[in-house]
Amino acid sequence: MVTETSSDDGRALRRETERVVNEIAQGLRTLDAGAGWFCTLSPVRQQEVLQAVTGYAMQAHMTAADGRVGVARSGVKPTANPSVMICMDPPRYGFAGLPSGEYVNAFRVLVSGFAVADAQRRERYCKGACTHAWHNLSAAAEQP
Repeated sequence: MVTETSSDDGRALRRETERVVNEIAQGLRTLDAGAGWFCTLSPVRQQEVLQAVTGYAMQAHMTAADGRVGVARSGVKPTANPSVMICMDPPRYGFAGLPSGEYVNAFRVLVSGFAVADAQRRERYCKGACTHAWHNLSAAAEQP
């Protein structure tokens, strides 16, 4: 039985998703650890996370080339549905519409592709002067 969650729960999941995904992208958390976190969520929550990460990937202007590098880093077979989707030009983002058995692979591929695109974006546009909190996690973690 699926029950609706409160808006506070939804906000908490979005904040946690943002933190986990950006920690993976910045090398502060391994992809395996992130996938472990993802696996603790219900399928409905996993769909919500996939939708959120899709938004992050789109904001980072992820390309098919980024997707190919992400697939190579993800540990997911290049022939798996999520891998094929992210390598299309332009990438396809319907990961939340996949069967739930493919969600973990979709998470791994999507976060890996996002990490590639976001690293390039940080290098090009945010180098040395970035005020985005999600791009400064290591600096924020060091503060008392």
